[in-house]
Amino acid sequence: MYILGISAFYHDSAACLIRDGEVLFAAQEERFTRIKHDRNFPVNAIARALADTSLAIEEIDHVAYYDKPLLTFDRLLETWLAFAPRGLAAFMQALPVWLKEKLRLSREIDKGLQDRYTGPLYFMKHHQSHAASAFYPSPFEEAAILTMDGVGEWSTTTIGRGAGRHLELIKEIRFPHSLGLLYSAFTYYLGFRVNSGEYKVMGLAPYGKPVYADRIRTHLIDLKADGSFWMDMAYFNYCQGLTMTNEHFHDLFGGGPRDPDVALTQRDMDIAASIQKVCEEVMLALAKEAKKVTGADYLTMAGGCALNCVGNGLISREKIFKRIFVQPAAGDAGGSLGAALMTWHEILGNQRSPQPHDAQKGSLLGPVFGNDDIETRLRKQGAPFKRYSDQELPGVVADLINQGKVVGFFHGRMEFGPRALGSRSILGDARRRDMQTVMNVKIKFRESFRPFAPAVLEEHASEYFQLEQDSPYMLLVGPVQEKHRRHLRPEEAASKTGLALLEVERSDIPAVTHVDWSARVQTVDRERFGMFYEVLKSFYDKTGCPVIINTSFNIRGEPIVNTPSEAYRCFMFTDMDALVLENCVLLKPEQPEMPGAEDYKHKYKKQD
Repeated sequence: MYILGISAFYHDSAACLIRDGEVLFAAQEERFTRIKHDRNFPVNAIARALADTSLAIEEIDHVAYYDKPLLTFDRLLETWLAFAPRGLAAFMQALPVWLKEKLRLSREIDKGLQDRYTGPLYFMKHHQSHAASAFYPSPFEEAAILTMDGVGEWSTTTIGRGAGRHLELIKEIRFPHSLGLLYSAFTYYLGFRVNSGEYKVMGLAPYGKPVYADRIRTHLIDLKADGSFWMDMAYFNYCQGLTMTNEHFHDLFGGGPRDPDVALTQRDMDIAASIQKVCEEVMLALAKEAKKVTGADYLTMAGGCALNCVGNGLISREKIFKRIFVQPAAGDAGGSLGAALMTWHEILGNQRSPQPHDAQKGSLLGPVFGNDDIETRLRKQGAPFKRYSDQELPGVVADLINQGKVVGFFHGRMEFGPRALGSRSILGDARRRDMQTVMNVKIKFRESFRPFAPAVLEEHASEYFQLEQDSPYMLLVGPVQEKHRRHLRPEEAASKTGLALLEVERSDIPAVTHVDWSARVQTVDRERFGMFYEVLKSFYDKTGCPVIINTSFNIRGEPIVNTPSEAYRCFMFTDMDALVLENCVLLKPEQPEMPGAEDYKHKYKKQD
């Protein structure tokens, strides 16, 4: 039995196809359209899912949508009435979209499926979809469930419990009180893009001190011991306006939002540190309440706030639960997966058998391209390459990394979710002090303060990082072990503040050690990650170091690459040294010039 799960029209549209409870395919629409966070109906993701499984639309048995749009429209109307007439401009801007798409969602889904699907259509509650995406793929028979995001219908936060094939949501916090929207308000205030730049705030936080945390607690959010909270709407504008914050908020922090073109200041870094600190306190209180309410030994998490891997790491280190599982596609895209699994288990009544690792298959659920297809593409491009066997390839890639080369690694099925996990990745040597700056400025064309994640052989993870469990999906931050740290000399500690902290080497893997000696870790095992594991193992055998840099295969403002052609363009338009396309290896000096590449690099280097 085939079930198609869909998320669309809000943020990060995606499609997921399952057969008899097994996930066959899942991908975000942005990877096909190249529009970051594409919200349109996922026609391309659906088409690829059907093509990869040789399935026709008519053969789909059930379709599930991840949200209840009528409840969301009810919230929109009630919010506008509560703030009228101040919210008229925002309401009038939203209304045409609702009249055209969201209130006629059944018609839009029929249209997206070419009017060829005739089976049942289910609408799940937004946080039910998040909860299902967290619990059902998890390795736990029973678990607490915590979902946190901006808002879905009326809910912003829920606590629930899953057991066997059933899940239920027990407690909720309702709009407008939202941890996700609070964090997004500060994202906006710090000059980053809402629903896109929140991870920048998290990465910026260690450069500052939480000197504004008390101000946030006193004026903006009242957090109770049970994790419930109330926010003072006098400081926010997202209910009635087109911005996140207002003049009261700006007065509280001594000025208006940062212009994105203006350099970051120490004050900005302190504000980032402050909201991150408060966010962690809320997440920790909610996790403790989930334990108290459910009595469960394990925790599963989803929703956009579950991508705050610093908060996740804190929950793990506090040992409230024996182990936690965070859905790799924790945002709206993962709702498509949750809606499909909710249909299979809860609506259709099918039993669930937890898998020893998890049922997410490494989150490697997207398209894959064969070697013969890639060879044909490269020859047509006139791009010189050499093809290696499966046995040879890991050593070749390991040697390139050991030589200080930056390697684009395109191998196997594309990742589902925002993290590159070794299939659409850019790899580098974590031991090289200059590698963070080189990859940020010359490859990713992004802010120099942004940290990179380490990929480490699972069996050696505890030697380098303080983790309470495995972290295959790069969703836990943990401290670097003391024996690998380098501590600042007194004169360094006194003279280095803000972004100058980047100049100080902090460990023997400096390129992945953040300024607070933390790291967003991916533990890599052979079962989930196959060839990527073999590359890491070969690097370890050659160097004695089981850690390399793993960052997403894209450049600033673009989604992660999906096709070999996109990977080749990214390779040529940056200062990447080598490209691996399945078993084909390309070296930059051997490639013919690509029109526009130098102009592209010059434009971004000039901006930085």
